[in-house]
Amino acid sequence: MCGIVGVLGRHEAAPLLVDALKRLEYRGYDSAGVATLNEGRLERRRAVGKLVNLSDRLVHEPLRGHAGIGHTRWATHGAPTETNAHPHAGARVAVVHNGIIENYRALREELARAGISHQTETDTETVALLCQMHLDQQMSPRDAAAATIARLEGAYALCFLFEGEPDLLIAARKGSPLAIGHGEGEMFVGSDAIALGNLTDRITYLEEGDRAEVTRAGAVIFDAQGREVTRSEKRIAAASAQVDKAGHKHFMAKEIAEQPRVLADAMAHYLRPEGGVVLPEPGIDFASIDRLTLVACGTAFYACNVAKYWFEQIARLPVEIDVASEFRYREPPVAPRSAALFVSQSGETADTLAALRYMQGKAETVLSVVNVTESSIARESDIALPILAGAEIGVASTKAFTCQLLVLGTLALEAARQRGTLGAEELARLEAGLRALPGLIHQGLTVEAECQRISRQLAEARDILFLGRGRMYPLALEGALKLKEISYIHAEAYASGELKHGPIALIDEHVPVVVIAPHDELFDKTVSNMQEVMARGGKVLLVTDAKGAEVAGEGVWEQIVLPEIDPFWAPVLYAVPAQMLAYHTAVSKGTDVDQPRNLAKSVTVE
Repeated sequence: MCGIVGVLGRHEAAPLLVDALKRLEYRGYDSAGVATLNEGRLERRRAVGKLVNLSDRLVHEPLRGHAGIGHTRWATHGAPTETNAHPHAGARVAVVHNGIIENYRALREELARAGISHQTETDTETVALLCQMHLDQQMSPRDAAAATIARLEGAYALCFLFEGEPDLLIAARKGSPLAIGHGEGEMFVGSDAIALGNLTDRITYLEEGDRAEVTRAGAVIFDAQGREVTRSEKRIAAASAQVDKAGHKHFMAKEIAEQPRVLADAMAHYLRPEGGVVLPEPGIDFASIDRLTLVACGTAFYACNVAKYWFEQIARLPVEIDVASEFRYREPPVAPRSAALFVSQSGETADTLAALRYMQGKAETVLSVVNVTESSIARESDIALPILAGAEIGVASTKAFTCQLLVLGTLALEAARQRGTLGAEELARLEAGLRALPGLIHQGLTVEAECQRISRQLAEARDILFLGRGRMYPLALEGALKLKEISYIHAEAYASGELKHGPIALIDEHVPVVVIAPHDELFDKTVSNMQEVMARGGKVLLVTDAKGAEVAGEGVWEQIVLPEIDPFWAPVLYAVPAQMLAYHTAVSKGTDVDQPRNLAKSVTVE
């Protein structure tokens, strides 16, 4: 959500800023802008819509200067217009911002009393004008920025650029991620390492409350109490900064295709070659835990729904599960001998981070499953478990979801071993099924042509239902979410047994019903619900295996047949056709697959 870039370089800054912003497009945005210092004077260019619009403007109205800041905006306060686009500026300062300034109204009123008026609807302009007021009071740029930041309430990542200061950026973070990049006689600021991947591989992540004074000689960092501190510099792998499509039409298509490889990578990290699970230190004693709380948002929440079945079925560990935005405000009581596990691709999801902080000191152990190991959620957990999916650029999560499932499934296996709820033979059988996943998903990718053909017909629908039972119910939820996210078709998911408790009223010949049903212990019951749909003229798309197709395929509208798999691990495999159906339906409709409207990849505000 929003992207920030800052450059103190040896070359023209504007092209570097635009290139870095392109690497942040995956976060979602509806306008963009840059500001540079041209012979010490601030100049800005902004545009609504895609970055190409900003690039076009820069061709006709170029910006010069070796120092600059850039931003992709996802609108919160104020419509996506050029006036509301970042950077925002006072007479001698420009600011880019990710987050929400909660006390901006009070600050705006204070500025109005001082005779300072606003030109935009945004909260961010208040930051620029407040800083300008401090500059007018003869404060230095460093002091003006510090005084401004001290007045702000809410969540923010900020970067300030000052007129007449070609060797200074001020960066600060609270609740939103921000990183500093180190070069040779150059320095950079970015929302994440991906933004800076083409500029440097040396990254320092700011911690909560940090403020940094960045010059070409380096960065001086102060913590929330104003004390000068040292933050470690890390090298990022080149692969982690790759954002090319590798020949695919969309990032989402590439990321679907990458799943066999990234799952194999994650498996090698967590499973010993000779058998058994390896967890990061200090590990977790599942035998000492009576309850596990799982908290996440969006697709990660559906991964937790699958994990609930796994932990309860094989480890006999009671699991509570909640969406982070509800959990954090319920202030639930936490029973003794509880552990809490938080799942977030970015590791910066605002609601999930707030929920984690609520559980600190209440749960015996706080775990996280994340894709970004230097994220706030990872750093603030007792144990952080990386999913090792690599950079996921498409807004609709694909490989991160299946990698989350793999890590959660591995944890469930380890919990069952520690708690003594499964014998060695059954554990070995389940582990063998887990190890087979990359190969089975590779086979599963071969149904793409069928998914593409069926999706052309799904694209004509206004409403689509998804049904699943047991471990497949969360997959139905995920399939419906994927379709909604990128095709803009209304889709709903239900537990199959709930069909006749209301949703069956929606069934007619115009509503496709996707039934996700491997031939498992619940297959017959799911087929009974499917027959109820068909009896009422519903169009059933059955997603199953060969045995399921043989038993129940007669009379269905369409079917997708996947390889046979241990039913316990079927949710991981069955995610693939759900992703492909959503992808090809969106392509058929001509929507923006990788950057769907109104959505952001990393939701760092409430």
